[in-house]
Amino acid sequence: MSIDSFGPQRNVSVPSEQLLPPSEVSSVITPTSIPEPSIFRKFIDDNPYFQAGFGLMALGVGLTALRQGAVLGTSALRRRMLVTLEMNNKDKSYEWFLVWMAKQTALQARKPNRFTPWAKSHQLSVETTVEQRKNGSSSAAFRLVAGPGVHYVQYEGAWMQVKRERETRSMQIMSGTPWETVTLTTLSKDRYLFPKLLAEARDLAMRGQEGKLVIHTAWGIEWRPFGQPRQKRPLHSVVLAPGVAENITNDVQSFLDRKQWYADRGIPYRRGYLLHGPPGSGKTSFIQALAGHLSYDICVLNLSERGLADDKLFHLLSNAPERSIVLIEDIDAAFNKRVQTSEDGYQSSVTFSGFLNALDGVASGEERIIFMTTNHPEKLDPALIRPGRVDLMEIIDDATPEQARNLFDRFYSGLDQSSSNLEALAAQSKKLGQLVEEEMKKGRRISMAALQGLFIRNESHEVLEKCQELFISRRR
Repeated sequence: MSIDSFGPQRNVSVPSEQLLPPSEVSSVITPTSIPEPSIFRKFIDDNPYFQAGFGLMALGVGLTALRQGAVLGTSALRRRMLVTLEMNNKDKSYEWFLVWMAKQTALQARKPNRFTPWAKSHQLSVETTVEQRKNGSSSAAFRLVAGPGVHYVQYEGAWMQVKRERETRSMQIMSGTPWETVTLTTLSKDRYLFPKLLAEARDLAMRGQEGKLVIHTAWGIEWRPFGQPRQKRPLHSVVLAPGVAENITNDVQSFLDRKQWYADRGIPYRRGYLLHGPPGSGKTSFIQALAGHLSYDICVLNLSERGLADDKLFHLLSNAPERSIVLIEDIDAAFNKRVQTSEDGYQSSVTFSGFLNALDGVASGEERIIFMTTNHPEKLDPALIRPGRVDLMEIIDDATPEQARNLFDRFYSGLDQSSSNLEALAAQSKKLGQLVEEEMKKGRRISMAALQGLFIRNESHEVLEKCQELFISRRR
């Protein structure tokens, strides 16, 4: 096909000055009009594997490997530079550490303008302790501690991350409480601070109980401190009949000193006591004073507690805290014809045979002291008070003339040391003893609790007159 077929031929003239030699034309067109492709571009365009998609897959694998390497490197660096300490709520240090944290928060609240080694936490939990008394009244105490979440604390110049976690999907089978952990994280070079911090938390918790009596109550299958530690009551402050306090104290002390003697003879190392007598005679007060005298705690066990069964009772008696006395009050009201019932008719899951086996059965624990009290020993089943379950029975009775005089002297003799006053007090004390003796001959008695209340409310010269109204008739 010729050019003429498309149309008439046209002559185009170009000025000679615009024409360039061939060498110059190539030098001008090549670098600007056709750029040289990069080596990476040539590799992608010319490589059939990339064209088929394998190259992109390999690139993705390489990036993934690079990411995993970065994660592993970060984890290795973290393990190398950081150290972690974990505490769970089954360990005693868990509670100690939370108390320590609450103490630091309280210190900061009292000194808000001063930098303290504690980063203020905005995630708090409340721990409430409720005391329900038999007369229907109750009291509650609150304590704010660090809640679940992340907190930060500075201890001796080292920053630590405190992470409290709660597992809500799994619970402790017996107690029903959720599993909790507290994790401390700091630099590896500061790992030596962990034992020091825990020792400080322990000492803080123990300092609050030093020289005091701690009352424990059953919480599920665990013993937990109830309320605040109490001041120890001196043993001599409980005025009993002559020889009673000494007899019980010597027996307990002899038991504590003969642990190896029991082991050598294969005798279970446990001992049971029963204190019986009318209400207000000082049974519980003496047990409290005895525990303070021995530097022991008291574990109060209520057999009428709802949810308490034989298996939980076994566990509680076998796992009582060290250096503690287990106290079971009003044991005569716990079982009615060998079936335990409460005032509202609720029948407990604790059986009489289960209770007896918990006291001295095959599965019963050792290194244990149990005190039981009752106002009506005649109602107790003989199987309960036999030797091995009750090793010592002691009556804590109403006031005797000597007890009345001793209690009177303790209340009033230290007020005025003048000779005339001492003579007057001695005469009144003697008359009070004579009055108690005369009323006893008539079959009328007065409790030590009634005398103590009388002395608290009245002056010494008013005692004899108002004491007459407090005597009541009791069947012996």
